[in-house]
Amino acid sequence: MKNKATKIPDAGIYNVRTHAAGPAGHLPLEPDFLREAPSGDVFGWTQDAAMGWNPEDLGKKEFLILSTQGGMRAPDGSPIALGYHTGHWEVGLLAQAAAEELKKHKAIPFAGFVSDPCDGRTQGTLGMMDSLAYRNDAATVLRRLIRSLPTRRGVLGIATCDKGLPAMMMALAAQKSLPCIIVPGGVTLLPEQGEDAGKIQSLGARFAHGLITLEEAAELGCRACASPGGGCQFLGTAATSQVVAEALGLAVTHSALAPSGQPIWLEMAQRSARALIEMETKQITTRDILTEASLHNAMVTHAAFGGSTNLLLHIPAIAHAARLRRPIVEDWIKINRETPRLVDVMPNGPVGHGTVQVFLAGGVPEVMLHLRDLGLLDLEALTVNGDPLAEVLKQWEQSERRQALRQRLKALDGIDPDDVIMDPAKARQRGLTSTITFLNGNLAPQGAIIKSTAIDPGVVDRDGVYRKVGPARVFTNERAAIAAVKGLSENPVKAGDVIALIGCGPMGTGMEETYQLTSALRYLPEGKTIALITDARFSGVSTGACIGHVGPEALAGGPLGKLRDGDLIQIVVDRTNLTGRIDLIGDGESRFNAEAGAYILSRRPLHPGLRPHPDLPDDTRLWAALQDVSGGTWGGCVYDVDAIIDRLGANHVIDKT
Repeated sequence: MKNKATKIPDAGIYNVRTHAAGPAGHLPLEPDFLREAPSGDVFGWTQDAAMGWNPEDLGKKEFLILSTQGGMRAPDGSPIALGYHTGHWEVGLLAQAAAEELKKHKAIPFAGFVSDPCDGRTQGTLGMMDSLAYRNDAATVLRRLIRSLPTRRGVLGIATCDKGLPAMMMALAAQKSLPCIIVPGGVTLLPEQGEDAGKIQSLGARFAHGLITLEEAAELGCRACASPGGGCQFLGTAATSQVVAEALGLAVTHSALAPSGQPIWLEMAQRSARALIEMETKQITTRDILTEASLHNAMVTHAAFGGSTNLLLHIPAIAHAARLRRPIVEDWIKINRETPRLVDVMPNGPVGHGTVQVFLAGGVPEVMLHLRDLGLLDLEALTVNGDPLAEVLKQWEQSERRQALRQRLKALDGIDPDDVIMDPAKARQRGLTSTITFLNGNLAPQGAIIKSTAIDPGVVDRDGVYRKVGPARVFTNERAAIAAVKGLSENPVKAGDVIALIGCGPMGTGMEETYQLTSALRYLPEGKTIALITDARFSGVSTGACIGHVGPEALAGGPLGKLRDGDLIQIVVDRTNLTGRIDLIGDGESRFNAEAGAYILSRRPLHPGLRPHPDLPDDTRLWAALQDVSGGTWGGCVYDVDAIIDRLGANHVIDKT
């Protein structure tokens, strides 16, 4: 057989050069600079000139822009190479707007990128095992990039989504001696007709149960993300992280949840660049912004919004990076009991507005006005605007921006902004309940959490308490569980069951997120009669009686790992007093109290099918071990270097200042 003819390339590709004239001009060197500056500073200028910067402009203040940009866009916005998700698809435009603003003010911008994965894309796949562990990796790389530009005078961090934004906040929180600002990447628009990106993730389960046709699924799935950039339209982990960034004082006023790609979104980047220059001029650093007061304000605002439970992992991690005390369970309980939920946003309801509608209704500063009037905020906390929170809220209350955008919401969608962000009296009248309840019991001696505000009101008793007793359906992997929920297994999940998904904490799967299960349960007719308990975690858009973060995790010997099919489980969640329990109360035909259940569990072996996922990456296994030593999930899944070194038995002297 003859070889196929090889196409001869254009001969021009061989016109290779070995020398070039180099940039014209001269570096603005001074004798003292040459004598005293590190060689890296001088060589840095050489490279700046090589990249095309006017050498005569070197020596001005340098600022670093870091972002989670992903994919490659053509100038008209069309894809050359896709990103992992819409959340990082357009943030390069924010970086460009910020860089141009810095140049306009005679500063020199630098840019670096650490892209991030998509929790939606990896739902139900092996990629989810890298999701939470990635956050720590990205924060490490971002910190290294900041330190690797020794001449930077401040940092602008641009990020949008579930892991990239918490990682960026952790990285900037550690820069105590630098001015740093977060630019939230915004949100996608709602489809004019169709379903949001949260509901769309239940297409497979609904199709399996005959609730939608193939044609309907194809059309709905195509249009759910109605604009190409930004985080999802609901208050999931991405949107909640944006809210928390602004509530911490790390982002300029009214920047969280802006519609991606629109002029008001780009203006936010420009305002942030100007604020960063002002911070550097006034010598305001991250140490001045991130304090116990700002941390308190972020937790209160999280509760008022009804935010994602994943922030119970991320806020302690941010505090740890800033060398602040990490909040503990008692702190969360106290704040959630004191703080009313004021925002009607997906997935919580009662109506469930989109995040862009929350932005138009006033977003974070509008919610904080109500919290201010309730006396729940520390108004002396300094913000990156250069003013304390009290002044920031006063300016917002009187601003043209506030009035214009709230009117815009009414004109566009016919929605009263006070029905999206409510005063406490209206919120009570509409039935809005507090966000998070911490549970214990013989199945969760270290605790568990539920987003109690997202339990379907139809299964809550008139006294505000959710009560359920049901048989356990035990699964040691998510694939088997979702097959049973879809009705594709020999023994499908039935109405009234309690799904126990075990072995999916950090040691088993990297503490995977199990939204494909919770979304399926939400949109199936019998779903609200089914509960879920797991040592894994949930997407911020999850709803229903879904209990996660159960500790100790099953593979650490936790009693959750000792359940068997048919065990009788009792769940009690008091949505008013924010207390509750999950207990084993029956075994076959036997019935007993919680104390007897604890004794029985203590004598049982672990489930015979319980083991780490065979494909759990070594990278994630290492992460699981290190975070376990460092305080585990209740400590934010961080790396506490002192604790790790102490466990290793190394005799190091560490400066903790």
